Amino acid sequence: MHQALTGNGLALRIGAFNVSVVSPIASVAEHILCLYPDFAVVEAGQFIDFHVGLTAPWSPRRYWHPQVNFSFDGHRPFKPLPYAQAAAFFEWGLNWCIASQSNQYLIIHAAVVEHNGQAFILPGSPGSGKSTLCAALVCRGWRLLSDEMALLSMADGLIYPAPRPVSLKNQSLDVIRAFSAEAVIGPIVNDTLKGTVGHLRPPAASVAASAYPAQAAQIIFPKYYVGSTTVLEPLSKARTLLELAEHCFNYSALGKLGFAALGDLCDVCACHQFQYSDLEEAIALFTRLATPSP
Repeated sequence: MHQALTGNGLALRIGAFNVSVVSPIASVAEHILCLYPDFAVVEAGQFIDFHVGLTAPWSPRRYWHPQVNFSFDGHRPFKPLPYAQAAAFFEWGLNWCIASQSNQYLIIHAAVVEHNGQAFILPGSPGSGKSTLCAALVCRGWRLLSDEMALLSMADGLIYPAPRPVSLKNQSLDVIRAFSAEAVIGPIVNDTLKGTVGHLRPPAASVAASAYPAQAAQIIFPKYYVGSTTVLEPLSKARTLLELAEHCFNYSALGKLGFAALGDLCDVCACHQFQYSDLEEAIALFTRLATPSP
């Protein structure tokens, strides 16, 4: 793995995207080896959507303050981060690549999971419990489409998968370890701007289903509150549209087309706000929502 990354790079198929990664940094190789074993390797000669690299700047500072750069097609869109954060930087940088370069989709900052053919879109701001809930659902057999972004096709209105490791932060890491003994969490990165960060390996079945889009059925805004009861409340479609627009990466860039796509999405989905503290209760409720009536 390390040799592949330091040579011409390792190219992986991630949902609809071919991503080539080049890095001499051992922690990046360890991260990919642990969390991406089920992803197909792209054959030589195929088109690459994103050429990314993670390298240490060549300067005297590397001896007392080592850093890492993220590059995309030879450009560096971000300032360097501490060297120890290289693996997390790969995930954050790839998020940026997809969100900024993929206007064939309306891109919503949301987790997406699917059960019984129904995709649930879970938008959330930092601290909402979105990723923890997503990880718990995935650990109980739900299909992972994405932890970070719902890719709503402008062509057919379906949600297209880009399953990748689920980002977990701080207490969420211990919560998911305790919740599922089978959960595979990759190397831990400490002292980031987001605190302590680790990633949950996506299920092999979700990766294998990466070519198959899903029909959105539910838009649910989750919010974790310590000690909260499990409460699901209807949200008007007008309010949902306004809230979703605030969670979109490229809504303004798409203009009228983005507005129409968001309106159509709200029309076909049931819309709710949801508060929880108990993952078992949350999963039971979501499973009932995804179960067809007799």
